[in-house]
Amino acid sequence: MRITVKLFATFRKGRFDTEVREVPPGTTVSNVVDAMRLPESTGIIFVNSRHADPSRELSDGDTVSIFPLVGGG
Repeated sequence: MRITVKLFATFRKGRFDTEVREVPPGTTVSNVVDAMRLPESTGIIFVNSRHADPSRELSDGDTVSIFPLVGGG
């Protein structure tokens, strides 16, 4: 199945903004995040513009948006 992965902020550095990926059925958000080998903790994850739990199983055509933790005050 095909999904779209969008990275934001520091996660884009040296990677990509948007990429279409082929993943097997049963892939979860956590599987996608793990495969990305991101250098810092993940902050917020959206699937199809809605907040998603890392255990959520993805469907063909889903869009996963991954944001890093944000600091500041």
